[in-house]
Amino acid sequence: MADVEKGAPVPAAAPAEGGEAADGGRSAGVVGAALRRWRAQDLLERSGSALRAGAWALSLLAFLVMACNEHGDWKQFDRYEEYRYIVAVGLLAFVYTTLQLLRHAVRLTGGQDLQPKSGLLVDFAGDQVTAYLMMSALSAAIPITNRMREGADNVFTDSSAASISMAFFAFVCLALSAIISGFKLAKQTYI
Repeated sequence: MADVEKGAPVPAAAPAEGGEAADGGRSAGVVGAALRRWRAQDLLERSGSALRAGAWALSLLAFLVMACNEHGDWKQFDRYEEYRYIVAVGLLAFVYTTLQLLRHAVRLTGGQDLQPKSGLLVDFAGDQVTAYLMMSALSAAIPITNRMREGADNVFTDSSAASISMAFFAFVCLALSAIISGFKLAKQTYI
């Protein structure tokens, strides 16, 4: 401090580990920011795919558990339209997430995909619609399952409740995927 007050020259800053001088900190900051952005985009891409894979497995389980839910005369899922609805939406969600996972695999291998802007819009709209349909199907099936459980709690109602639970978790995965898709769509530049 005394040398600075007397007007003595201040020694030059030592080069950083990469050989850059202290004045090159701005360029290192830009590179660091770019790397952080790439990592964030990679995290968004991976988490969106992981959520769709989760929705794929859970919607398949919801579909299969309800479709196999036949245990006697009146204990058949196809006798109740609420249960047929959950089977149809589970199958639709399974097909949608399968196609989305295939699109992601094509992108990873460097193949031709949709245009970036239209691809983001398809992702967002598809996630939104499929998540809404899942919530609609499970909310339609819950009341009838609860009424049946009041009379007798049995394997049929347990299987129905398991299918409804899987549909709910598939909805959560799709809703979170829709949030990520919406974020990526909002960050898209239109210039």
